[in-house]
Amino acid sequence: MPIARSRAGPRSTGVRVLVKRSLLRPLSALALLCTLAAAPVPAPSPSASGDRAAPSLRAGSADGPSVVPPAPEWTPPLSTRGRYVVDAEGDRFKLKSGNWHGASGTWTGSGSPDDPANNHAGEKSDRMPLGLDRAPMSEIVAGFRELGLNSVRLPFSNEMVHDTRPVADASVAANPALKGMTPLQVYDAAVGALTDAGFAVILNNHTNTTRWCCGVDGNERWNASQSAGTWENDWLVMVRRYRDNPRVVGADLYNEVRRSVLDDPNWGLGDRHDWFAASQRLGDRILQEANPDLLVIVEGINWTGIPVDGLPHERPTLEPVQRLSHTLVRSGKLVYSAHFYDYTGPNHSGATGLGETSDPRYRDFGRSELHDVLRRQAFYVAAQTGRHFTAPVWISEFGIGGRQETGAEQRAWFDHFVDFLVETDADFAYWPLVGWHEDRKGNGWALLHWDSAGRRAGLFDGDDWRAEPWKRLVGAPGRTGPVAPVDRWSMLSPDHGDFVQSLRMRALPDWDPGARKAACPDDQRLVGLSHSGNRGLCSDAGARGLGASGGAHEIVRDERHVEPGRDWASGYTKLQCPPRYFLAGYSVRGAAVSTALCVEAGGVPGTAGRTVWFDRSDNRPSASGGGDFAHGHYKGQCAGDEYAAGIAYTGRPGSSRSPDALLCRALR
Repeated sequence: MPIARSRAGPRSTGVRVLVKRSLLRPLSALALLCTLAAAPVPAPSPSASGDRAAPSLRAGSADGPSVVPPAPEWTPPLSTRGRYVVDAEGDRFKLKSGNWHGASGTWTGSGSPDDPANNHAGEKSDRMPLGLDRAPMSEIVAGFRELGLNSVRLPFSNEMVHDTRPVADASVAANPALKGMTPLQVYDAAVGALTDAGFAVILNNHTNTTRWCCGVDGNERWNASQSAGTWENDWLVMVRRYRDNPRVVGADLYNEVRRSVLDDPNWGLGDRHDWFAASQRLGDRILQEANPDLLVIVEGINWTGIPVDGLPHERPTLEPVQRLSHTLVRSGKLVYSAHFYDYTGPNHSGATGLGETSDPRYRDFGRSELHDVLRRQAFYVAAQTGRHFTAPVWISEFGIGGRQETGAEQRAWFDHFVDFLVETDADFAYWPLVGWHEDRKGNGWALLHWDSAGRRAGLFDGDDWRAEPWKRLVGAPGRTGPVAPVDRWSMLSPDHGDFVQSLRMRALPDWDPGARKAACPDDQRLVGLSHSGNRGLCSDAGARGLGASGGAHEIVRDERHVEPGRDWASGYTKLQCPPRYFLAGYSVRGAAVSTALCVEAGGVPGTAGRTVWFDRSDNRPSASGGGDFAHGHYKGQCAGDEYAAGIAYTGRPGSSRSPDALLCRALR
């Protein structure tokens, strides 16, 4: 259960604010207030931000840009090619993002939420993006452009989605057109203002309840204070709500999944705390039922174990992905994300006092050691190409105090971290963008601050030490322009149930009732199987578009398609596809293979074949793509210029009827 000092920095009194994450006072689930209407609510025009004269927007100084940079040109929707996010033209779209928080809540969980003293850093968001009482929305959005951003992560809570209470007039004093609206309608207005200004918007389900994250607070998991069904249905409502706005580009499924009082989240155990399974299921539902164009963003596990020296505890982040990765029903839509702050560590919760251990924090590492840790915990996902787990990695939260942060270790960590983001050309999102200040004191973590009179203190106003590393980050050279299509490699993992990633097969009746079924996405073919463990490997390498448009499929249960005189696995049972068909899936009962899914190929694939045995050792081509798709198990894999056309197994005593061999045939 990660505990940490405040991300917001000191109050104006100079006293450090209470921790962001707390083990104290777990929050009981709040009742959902109403059933959300299915129809989207039109977003008010961002130009109707109020009749108050807007204070002058400082465009920069000697330390920053002299003019607000123009909106970059890009064409939605976004997708991925290997480690890069690309737009509809195939051009790299580097996520240079920030977090505009508030709609997920700032109340700390005790006392009246209307008292600023009971809100994080004294900032009362009133269940909507922060700052709307102090500055017109258009001014806030223009400030994001000044910072050099092209995208915004916009947190929300499930409670906010259902909240029908109008926001207080005082909470939108600088935006009177928003008076009388619900928090969700204000969120609509923020989405509209951002996308009208050319930003890409990523929706982020930050919390269940509208209160400050994180700790043992009722928001530890997607289903901590609500059912998994509610979580999924709320997401479908939100995605459909903005489906007609193409600049809403992503769904960041849940924030900082972590331990509750009694239980850890896990990655692949198949129970109700399985974050891999929950995110896999919801990602597929979003792409199949709500919006096929969105990026699906999955954050690693933030914390497991009890933070006490001598007891197991760690921050897994994205380390489990190398052994179990997502395969969505639409290829090219998966992004992984991770969070890093100086006060946390690979085994440090971030706490001071209760929950603090002797483990090093990230700020305790030197530059090279920090970079090694970052690679191990997250960045290997993007750095290793041609693997089943290869995907963009978006650091969707990182940040540090500004004017009042004098700690040498903290400042050094930020410099080293920015250096690493520049070195790896990484996608990022700073936390947070907007804060309050009085006399230039307050939430020192934000990059833009407004006081109660609407006066702004910005990053480039000349007295914020972060301006230099920030300019280095947003102005760093990196990959731009067209990104060539890459071979896709995907894991099939029917470990605890069906793993059918083919939309065509999902639309058809169950082809093997009672068995666990696995099928590749429709644009890929099966190229590898494990001898035990039921894992499979899919790819489009060497044959993009192999499947015939509208082609047939066949479920093979016997040897009827084995040609006379061509017994490629003598003494073994063979599930072989008919001529001009390729393997796209399989089903299992326990460890035993029960059927092969064969799909008609377009064109005329080759018929010459060879047997690949993997019952006693791995049998994979040297330098083959995909990586280790079944850690700890023997694996067989066809070459990049082949397709799999059959599975062989034995039913002799002592055998589990698990796969022993593949029939691999030349693509041409």
